[in-house]
Amino acid sequence: MKLCVLENVYGNKTLEESLTILTGLGVHTVEIGAGGYPGKAHCDPAKLLADPAALEAWLGVFKKFGVEIAALACHGNPLHPDAATAARFDSDFRAAILLAEKLGIRTIVGFSGCPGDSEGSKYPNWVTCPWPDDYLKILDWQWNEKLIPYWKEMGAFALAHGVDRIAFEMHPGFCVYNPESLLKLRAAVGPVIGANLDPSHLIWQGMDPVAVARELKGAIYHVHAKDTKVDRYNTARNGVLDTKHYSDELGRAWVFRAVGFGNGESYWRDFISNLRLCGYDGVLSIEHEDSVMTKDEGLRKAVEFLAPIVMTEDKPRTMSWA
Repeated sequence: MKLCVLENVYGNKTLEESLTILTGLGVHTVEIGAGGYPGKAHCDPAKLLADPAALEAWLGVFKKFGVEIAALACHGNPLHPDAATAARFDSDFRAAILLAEKLGIRTIVGFSGCPGDSEGSKYPNWVTCPWPDDYLKILDWQWNEKLIPYWKEMGAFALAHGVDRIAFEMHPGFCVYNPESLLKLRAAVGPVIGANLDPSHLIWQGMDPVAVARELKGAIYHVHAKDTKVDRYNTARNGVLDTKHYSDELGRAWVFRAVGFGNGESYWRDFISNLRLCGYDGVLSIEHEDSVMTKDEGLRKAVEFLAPIVMTEDKPRTMSWA
């Protein structure tokens, strides 16, 4: 495995400044924002594809620092009921695929998206309960009329351009938010659909990331290293569903934390070991969304925490005592 960073954390700096910081921490692999919510601060696929000289210069920066690009991040909602919003996310995702083809990158990380409840909707509608029966009707319409047809078409587009790993972050608010929904869409579309296994969104929903890794064996295409701290006092009073702003750390049921500040070393050792046991030997991409620490301190502490426990050598073919 390789330690990696979702590089848009330093989108307010130049690419050279960002890579100077990351390589100074000993990180030489990045996942880079290429549209959608991660933005295009350091990677605008459409512009790079339209200007060969700009693309060559851009690649030269990574070569200068000895940095590898593991994946492009293009999280968005291409199924948004607002047509203009959906079109922007769709355009970004297609451009990211075309750039990935040019770069020989197989993995695009993103969200499944979430439609509204009908053709006349203005906002997405995330269904989380089966009753009243209206909700199941919405869910059936979303999956059969929107989600599956869209990703069948986009999956075929990706495969035609050499991208065979669309890695969905299982994220509440979108149709794919747990292993069951991920595998449901994968069964309908094909193995081009897989998981970006981000433990942080699973932890607060009550899932065990090790159990999730085992459930998704063979379908894990990318992994985010981000932690979550569940506040047992607030959860005891109000449960884990929480719409308070992320800045209300003391009032929320849970908050995102840098790796090691939500769960301890043994927790993460077990998770990393099980990733390997399930056949995953890709990157652990640190995503900094800790509101308690600055990005510099949070990222530094995450790297310091993970570096000693990431397994960097190949899995042995035989037992050492055999």
